[in-house]
Amino acid sequence: MRALFLTIVPMTLIVSTLAQNAHETSKPFDEVLPVRGFSISVPSSENVDEFVRFIDEQLAPARFNLLVLLVDWHYAYKTHPELAGKLTEADVKKIVAVCRRHGIEIVPQINLLGHQSWAKNLGKFLTVYPQFDETPHLKLEEAFKGFEWYDPDFFYCKSYCPLHPDVHKVVFDAIDELTEAFETKWFHAGMDEVTIIGDAHCPRCSGRDPAELFADEVTKIHHHLAQQGKRMMIWGDRLLDCKTTGFHPSESSMNNTHRAIDRIPKDVFICDWHYGHAHQSPVYFAMKGLDIAACPWNNTDVAAQQLDDMLHSRKRATKELKPHFQGVILTVWTGWDAFRDEYFNSDKNETGAGTLKMLIERYKKM
Repeated sequence: MRALFLTIVPMTLIVSTLAQNAHETSKPFDEVLPVRGFSISVPSSENVDEFVRFIDEQLAPARFNLLVLLVDWHYAYKTHPELAGKLTEADVKKIVAVCRRHGIEIVPQINLLGHQSWAKNLGKFLTVYPQFDETPHLKLEEAFKGFEWYDPDFFYCKSYCPLHPDVHKVVFDAIDELTEAFETKWFHAGMDEVTIIGDAHCPRCSGRDPAELFADEVTKIHHHLAQQGKRMMIWGDRLLDCKTTGFHPSESSMNNTHRAIDRIPKDVFICDWHYGHAHQSPVYFAMKGLDIAACPWNNTDVAAQQLDDMLHSRKRATKELKPHFQGVILTVWTGWDAFRDEYFNSDKNETGAGTLKMLIERYKKM
């Protein structure tokens, strides 16, 4: 299927900025930096109350207005109980309530397309639905050799087959249930680190252009969301060419998916993650007509530079480009328990907690 180029619903229904949903007291700040985000895995059910307190006492006073929660298969899905986790609807509503009170937009996330395995462990989606595996012939215990993702012949994350006729029924059911539970018009589809796409052994994808396959999958999910007036976020790494940029292969594409950038809908929101260097890729995404947030993690100096670059771009960009530079979303990959301990019990700077403390101080002074 060739990629579709037109959005299904009028752009005005889905491109309203987060600033329009922000709390009244943060309106002046919204013009300076519309998006102040925090991204982390959803807490376990028993830790929801302390997570709610963290939002109430730490994020809200620092004027954060976006919370991206990697939910994956930790939610107690009713549409597909075979995929259900332990986080209940009642747990979710506690998070919804505190975020609504502070004008914080919630963006639930499921890792789609890629990230269906990690190391030698197959993810839940392909464990439950092995027929969706793009590469069932690749056995993780045999193929995984360590974190050597600079090797173009190496893979470390399986993908589902985007052309399997039954995969999107399950994916769309999960998306719809999550966005309804979190009462949000946003959804983060992941789409990062897709190292397997168009595999030669796949009876459906073999011989297909990786850029076309990637763009079609983004577009299919986008259009499903757009039909309901919802907006899509994805990570930006697969839209950056490794060879041209010299970026690390984990944060850019070595299998030609980067050409998909000219095929995806222009209202897809890009989360541009770079952890070791403050690359200037937000300018590239903005010039492609895409809204962008810079996404740091555990290097405070890099995060500070990314924030400064975003502020500079909003101040110096043309009136056409300025709206695309939306802000900063801090990403944390240690999970809630480890992050909580770092935040309250450690003074180390080079952690996600250290970066958050730096951003909180910067935001309070702005």
